[in-house]
Amino acid sequence: MKMPLIKSSLLLVVGFTVLGLMLIFLLKNFSFNDLPFFLNVKSFIKKYGFIGVFFATILAGTIVPLGSPALITAAASFGLHPMYLALISTIGFTIGMVINYMLAYILGKNYVKKKIGENKFNEVSFLWMKWGWILYVIAGFIPTFPIEFLSLFCGVFKMRFNIFLILTFIPRFIIFMVLAYFGEWLGGWLKIV
Repeated sequence: MKMPLIKSSLLLVVGFTVLGLMLIFLLKNFSFNDLPFFLNVKSFIKKYGFIGVFFATILAGTIVPLGSPALITAAASFGLHPMYLALISTIGFTIGMVINYMLAYILGKNYVKKKIGENKFNEVSFLWMKWGWILYVIAGFIPTFPIEFLSLFCGVFKMRFNIFLILTFIPRFIIFMVLAYFGEWLGGWLKIV
């Protein structure tokens, strides 16, 4: 028996949160600062900075699973200014979500069904008909929830574009601000800045 989409998404949220906390514990208790992975991430942030994060969050706003919450936390912990980081990341993520929205708006239900599958489409359509934009806003405030695919439903069900932009930008900006300031604190605490 297949697990319902909402239940499996919530389990993913809990799983990623636990993994993130375990990673923070490991980083604090063991010296990983000299490992190639951290040196590569640090050099990427220094080399590409806000521009790199901007383009990465555009991709993360589409269906490409790049993990924008982890990226923002890491970028802030490696020294990018949290306020600018949150704003630039939110703009990039919103552009990615607009791409999803427009594709679904123009190409319709068959495109979305092909992208996510018939069963998931029917399940989310039922929830969308019941909750609509409220579902989208609540999901927007959960950092690890795969909100990217909900932007497809905003397009399929022809949500007004200006409402879509507001409901996409505001929750993600708030979440990205929290993550960026958490990342800044984490970088200082782990002494990696």
